[in-house]
Amino acid sequence: MAEQATKLTRKEKIAQGIPKTPKRKKVYAENLKDKKADECRVTLRNYRSSARKMRLIVDQIRGREVFDALNVLKFTSKAAAPAVTRLLQSAIASYEEKFDERVDVDTHYVKEAMVDGSRMLKRLQPAPQGRAHIIRKRFCHVTLVIDEIPEQEEDNGDED
Repeated sequence: MAEQATKLTRKEKIAQGIPKTPKRKKVYAENLKDKKADECRVTLRNYRSSARKMRLIVDQIRGREVFDALNVLKFTSKAAAPAVTRLLQSAIASYEEKFDERVDVDTHYVKEAMVDGSRMLKRLQPAPQGRAHIIRKRFCHVTLVIDEIPEQEEDNGDED
């Protein structure tokens, strides 16, 4: 029979000088931290619009080049479009500050765009027969991430 590998206790590993393996959670957190260091993330917090209405605007710019996204926002007739435009311009300025390079609007794109719900103000609206209805005044958070468009290598299958 083959020898069975015995599992060493922690004290035996210390005695043999085997380093402790990091927890998966810690490795995941370090990888996430490295990933976030290479991108530019900006957030608009507590904007007075519902998340549902804001998603209609943000869905139009997700994945687009920065130049196209600015044009789409410029001609969008929604009330919250100027706020998203300002946020995108802030993301461009933040990217230039962080990486010390000029953002070319043709070589950068909106990598991530998400809208989350935020707090809610609740107000009472009088209703018939002495009742009251709750009016919810909703807020939202908008997060944008811009990055360079990854270069795709053309691989020619014919090597003659």
